[in-house]
Amino acid sequence: MSLFNVGGKSAELEAKALENCAVRFGKISAVTRKNQRRLLEAYIKNGVSAVHLGSTTGYGYDDAGRDKIEQVFADYCGAQDCLFRHNFMSGTHTLAVMLFGILRPNDKMLVLTGEPYDTLQGVLGHHAYSDGSLTELGVKIEVVDLKDGLLDTETIKKKLAEDDYRVAYIQRSRGYSFRKSLTAQEVGELCRLVKSVSPDTIAMVDNCYGEFVNTAEPTAVGADIMAGSLIKNAGGGIAPTGGYIAGRHDLVEKCAARLTAPGVGREIGATLGHNRELFMGLFAAPHVTGEALKSAVFAAELFTLAGFDVVPKPNEERGDIVQVLKLESDERLIAFCKGIQSGSPVDSFASPEPADMPGYDSKVIMAAGAFTLGSSIELSADAPLNEPYAVYLQGGLNFDSAEAGILLGLAALEKDNLI
Repeated sequence: MSLFNVGGKSAELEAKALENCAVRFGKISAVTRKNQRRLLEAYIKNGVSAVHLGSTTGYGYDDAGRDKIEQVFADYCGAQDCLFRHNFMSGTHTLAVMLFGILRPNDKMLVLTGEPYDTLQGVLGHHAYSDGSLTELGVKIEVVDLKDGLLDTETIKKKLAEDDYRVAYIQRSRGYSFRKSLTAQEVGELCRLVKSVSPDTIAMVDNCYGEFVNTAEPTAVGADIMAGSLIKNAGGGIAPTGGYIAGRHDLVEKCAARLTAPGVGREIGATLGHNRELFMGLFAAPHVTGEALKSAVFAAELFTLAGFDVVPKPNEERGDIVQVLKLESDERLIAFCKGIQSGSPVDSFASPEPADMPGYDSKVIMAAGAFTLGSSIELSADAPLNEPYAVYLQGGLNFDSAEAGILLGLAALEKDNLI
């Protein structure tokens, strides 16, 4: 009997969920089509050639492929300049390079979207001592808390008017919170608010999980600079590692000096054979992101039908690929993650267990059978073990495999009499 011959309530809900998702899937496909054509235009305009898929070693001087893909991505994003490199080790590393590249001792940064991701807390160091953090180096960080789960725009305007902030920091995705992720349009509105009150303040965006979700990126609608990871949306499931920083030329140059060294900046950095994967991954990214969005919408619909609260709702406008399922007990959360893992193409035999993890305050359980370790554009689920026991689901290289994995997650709950 096939692993995916799921019966009972789960199969009934699957059929109904697929039927209910048809209209939303069509809208996602329309966004994917527009983004794919715009990206293809950037490849053609910049004359991408087989020579750009080659490799360099050593210092990497005059790496034509490295320089070319940065032109392509900058054009797509409506940015003046870009770093698009495998040298970035994670999204957190990329964000840290952007922050340390631009901020200086005694500068002030205002976070507009509530507390940032857990993994960024060590970089900021504003709550607890962290060796080498921004706070230790003299940067002053303030956070505007959410108000009833929404951005507190009145407090944002008040603070910007009262003090001189070098950076206004915007996190597009939700992190481990239930606030709404921000669409590109909403990011643009927030950037315009910043500039209307404090024109010289740099509007900086953490764009992780948001690339290709809408038909514009933050740098095309008012952000001065943004950053993201290549093992999330922008790498298309093909890039094996890396990140990007895109925005104003002068700011990108500062980040380049932080990534390598002052005086050499962007001119060095051998690509070591990764150019082909980065070009292919970026080209696949609009389609793969669309598949991940369809997977998220399906999960939202399926678990709504099963009686659970979900964020965002199935038909809600989305700013990222993350889907939150409030499972309301640790037993459900653990069973769901085990079900997701069992439907993974890699390490399906593994059994996820809650464990302590660096950067997190409580035990975390993670399910991810990915071809690239830690890749969030491949189907994965993770959750801190605390109330309301919400699991954060993201990714899916193609909808058909992701849908099967999500179905096994629900079936695991049914098997354990948890629905």
